[in-house]
Amino acid sequence: MKKCAIITGGSRGIGRAICEQLALDTSYHLLINYQSNASAATETLEQVQRLGATAELLCFDVTDKEQTEQVLSLWQEQNKEALVEVIVNNAGITRDGLFMWMPYDDWEKVLKTTLDGFYNVTHFFIQKMLRNRYGRIVNVASVSGVKGTEGQVNYSAAKGALVAATKALAQEVAKRNITVNAVAPGFIQTDMTAALDEKELSRMIPMGRFGKAQEVADLVSFLVSQKASYITGEVVNINGGIYS
Repeated sequence: MKKCAIITGGSRGIGRAICEQLALDTSYHLLINYQSNASAATETLEQVQRLGATAELLCFDVTDKEQTEQVLSLWQEQNKEALVEVIVNNAGITRDGLFMWMPYDDWEKVLKTTLDGFYNVTHFFIQKMLRNRYGRIVNVASVSGVKGTEGQVNYSAAKGALVAATKALAQEVAKRNITVNAVAPGFIQTDMTAALDEKELSRMIPMGRFGKAQEVADLVSFLVSQKASYITGEVVNINGGIYS
């Protein structure tokens, strides 16, 4: 039986780092989801393969329930003996701006990517996990979802709801040996934060620096491992001390 891990938004940034770390730390066949950046996704795939893991790309928009189910159903039909044991819900976008001027489209897109993405992918696999009596689900939240961030009402709402969903689902599935946890990164050096004034913002962080995607990936890899088998319903802050 081929055991698999799926990582949404796996083509760049934190998602890519997670794919690479799971390639090193686990024996899972990796399903790397991406929406539109095929070249970046291919780079991730090639790097994962160089690290000795097997992997494949799955192109679909996590916010589109029908498309998500079509792609995952086709994959499952073509891989009848495959079993997804790990889900990393990493896909997310930002559309920052003060709430008073925020267009509905910016509100909707951010919430749908995080929340519908979590539902569409996790819901597809959860019954199979329950029947198999094993699973690891890790949701990538944010410091914005646990403390709220000015100029990110939409992002804070989405990630805060993801935190609550993590805690609730963890209670539903714990008896079947399925853990559900969230990681809440602070400022991490990625494409998403490239436009920020890192020097200025680092003064707010007790550790005095932005985090690295690799540091988040190490945490996710631990949470999907056997070493974390008694940890569930938790939100692990990884933010250099800016909030805990």
